[in-house]
Amino acid sequence: EYLDAVRGYYAKLNIPLDRSDILVTSGAGEALEFVLATILDDGDELLVPEPFYANYNTFTFMSGGVIHPIPTSADNGYRFADRELIESQINERTRAILVTNPGNPTGLVLTHEEMRVIADVVKEHDLFLVADEVYREFIYDDEPMGTFCEMEDIKDHVIVVDSISKRFSACGARIGSIISRNREFMAEAMKLCQGRLCTATLDQAGAAAMYEHVQPSYFKEVRDEYKKRRDAVVEELNKIPGIEWIRIMYAYP
Repeated sequence: EYLDAVRGYYAKLNIPLDRSDILVTSGAGEALEFVLATILDDGDELLVPEPFYANYNTFTFMSGGVIHPIPTSADNGYRFADRELIESQINERTRAILVTNPGNPTGLVLTHEEMRVIADVVKEHDLFLVADEVYREFIYDDEPMGTFCEMEDIKDHVIVVDSISKRFSACGARIGSIISRNREFMAEAMKLCQGRLCTATLDQAGAAAMYEHVQPSYFKEVRDEYKKRRDAVVEELNKIPGIEWIRIMYAYP
């Protein structure tokens, strides 16, 4: 039921998936652990825009790999999707690029043009693109929502990590998924899922019900509430002398 619920969710994004394109995991954390264990050998490098979610480092280290940071700066809104910048970090041990979109902790949302730049780089250099898209619904300024699954020409390169944790505020349920149309990768990742045995069946049933019965208005209400909280923080920051902050915009103002 959960597999079909995930398929239904992606169908609404115009992304047709088969059940075989989805592996159920105990949250996005286990999904990331399995993905990196599958694609990295000892000494292999993973390109990740910095700053990044700290557990990326943990899961990469557990897999024998090394994170190679892509430097970013608050001065330009932490934007990194520059072909020259990314290619300057690639070497013979590079196996994949991992991006979080929308970004954690920076809040950066990639434009479709920036997503295309990244797609072209992974295609040309034959890399995997690991897209952590668990925050997909949380874009506060009416920008269009995107997913790397849309890009048919790199479907064999793309591995999406997803979860109900952020989408439905259900972190403790620990239900996530690996989504990819790369058959060889999915066959190898399945071995890790089989070794783990099974994600809790009750939680899978509950997650399926969330996908099937939660109305679109729910996401709007949650986004509106989170936006109020963000704006309240900004208002108070503006009252503190010497504090500098930047609102991450979808594209350059």
